[in-house]
Amino acid sequence: MKYIKVLIVFAFLLTALRAHAQSSNELKKQRDQLTQQLDQLNHEYEETANNKKATLKQLTILKQQISLREEKINNINSAIRALDNQISESNNSVHNLQNQLDQLKKEYSAMVLFTYHNQSSYNKLMFLFAAKDFNQAYKRLKYLQQIGTYRERQAEYIQQTQVELHVKINELDKNKEEKSSLLVDQEKEKASLGEEKNTQVQVVADLSQHEGQLKQQQQDLERKIARTNREINAAIRREIEEARRKAEEEEKAREREAAAKAKAENREATVTKPRVAAKAMTTSEVLNATPEAAKLSSDFLGNRGQLPWPVTNGNIVQGFGIYYDNLNIKNESYGWDIRTGNGASVRAVFEGQVKTIQNISGTYLVVIQHGEYFTAYANLRSCMVKEGQKVSTKQAIGVVATDSSTGEAIVNFSLYKGTTPVDPRIWLARE
Repeated sequence: MKYIKVLIVFAFLLTALRAHAQSSNELKKQRDQLTQQLDQLNHEYEETANNKKATLKQLTILKQQISLREEKINNINSAIRALDNQISESNNSVHNLQNQLDQLKKEYSAMVLFTYHNQSSYNKLMFLFAAKDFNQAYKRLKYLQQIGTYRERQAEYIQQTQVELHVKINELDKNKEEKSSLLVDQEKEKASLGEEKNTQVQVVADLSQHEGQLKQQQQDLERKIARTNREINAAIRREIEEARRKAEEEEKAREREAAAKAKAENREATVTKPRVAAKAMTTSEVLNATPEAAKLSSDFLGNRGQLPWPVTNGNIVQGFGIYYDNLNIKNESYGWDIRTGNGASVRAVFEGQVKTIQNISGTYLVVIQHGEYFTAYANLRSCMVKEGQKVSTKQAIGVVATDSSTGEAIVNFSLYKGTTPVDPRIWLARE
């Protein structure tokens, strides 16, 4: 039973270690990605800072740095909490193993002492011959054999427990060292965060001297975003109305066919209403009216969380939802703004059909339909597809445009279910 308990404890510790390692590895991977993004932003900021003039791009980069820095600090805090839990569990395990080892040694010592006092052959023979009958003598012989076997097992238990204790102590020391290193990193990140916030205040102050120009840039950007959103919604509504019109035509064609057949048979036509009239169909029912569209919707939904990004390399500069711009004005984003490299190729995240291509302020907007789902790609310098063209997953559809005032190449990506925008975070694969 003691051997089984040791195995259970060892298995539990092994499982806990694996779970901790997996969690720590995930946090470490996220931390490395954040560090890489921060290094890239630092490099870009140094390039803009060398101009000796505060620009809108500097402020944008600083806001991204601060956001990533805070995310990295939260990541470090999570890692420290996980290590604290692991250290606490390790301390308890070391204490339990030490108590178990002491108990095993105590029992083994008593057993060795008993064996020493009864080690002579004479005593063993007397023990056997004192039996009442042959069966009892046989049982006493087996008992003596089992004592020897048990002593060997006890020695193995002690050795195994010592090994486990040594491993656990090493693991505990390693976790403490890792925690100490994370605490140092945490202080560095907090110091960097403070410096970046101070720099942001200074850049905002410098930019306030060019408030008119900044407002004009911001207003131009807002108008472009608003027009892009209108064009996307108009394109989607056109497709919905077209699908509804086709459904109504098919419904009328069925009625005419039924009337013609009844007339040929010299009888009154039997009016058979469809389960759902075309005019009463929901948006989802209209967009999934054909088997092909329904299958495409199902396939798109089945790849939720696994869709590729619209660019091979990039990071989010503006996420989905409510946000405040550089002038502290409240806005709402219906997708992601993804910063990538100059001249980067933009690709379709899933197979579908190009429904709309619009020129908006000198850049292109491409809308692709995937059954009842739509994806939109805005701020393209050039377009490689045509309206009505079918595209495959990861097929290049254009090249991202670079803003002449900021030098940034940002693609605006959004995803809709019918006319409802949804957060790309739950659809696109993690980087």
